[in-house]
Amino acid sequence: MMRTVALAGATGLVGREILRGLLADSSVAVIHVLGRRAPGASHPKITAHVADFRSLLSLPPVDEVYLALGTTIKVAGSQEAFRAVDFDANLAVGRAALAAGAKRAGLVSAIGASAGSGTFYSQVKGELENALSVLAFDGLVIVRPSFLAGDRESLGQPVRRGEGIALAVSRLLGPLIPRNYRPVPAAAVAKALLNRVPIARGRSVVSSGEQQP
Repeated sequence: MMRTVALAGATGLVGREILRGLLADSSVAVIHVLGRRAPGASHPKITAHVADFRSLLSLPPVDEVYLALGTTIKVAGSQEAFRAVDFDANLAVGRAALAAGAKRAGLVSAIGASAGSGTFYSQVKGELENALSVLAFDGLVIVRPSFLAGDRESLGQPVRRGEGIALAVSRLLGPLIPRNYRPVPAAAVAKALLNRVPIARGRSVVSSGEQQP
């Protein structure tokens, strides 16, 4: 059966890899790409939607949705602006996809995500996981990657200081770092979702160690 999917955040590090995987998948017929700006890629499968996530979203019928919108507090400019992207926008797309018939969803979260965390970043990630978990999807896959490895500069994004440090430490210490805390390639994070979401039943969480290639 041919699938129609929605993808939010295709211009990000992991979102770009999800898009590549969906384009290469012969079972995917249509990809509705939602973002704050148009995706760089053009393809017969892609229907682009430049969205104002502060407004009520409406989607055409879809079978599944991938949520990869994300920023940092430094880039967003404030905690409120960060939350508007990482929580509000992702949840709005999730709800719109569910209303459009989506049965399954995949979320790019982060290691340490917990609504009870004392760290604002991890708290927001955890709150989003909880909010999506109560929606009536047949299947929800949550990936919690550690620091991401990938080419942010090619996307016009600033290199995140924490990721740069983690990559440098990983090159020095290699196998001494526990698998769950090693930097994980963005392509591997995308692959974890692409393999699991189409067959997902119930809620599953994929640790960073499980995403390692």
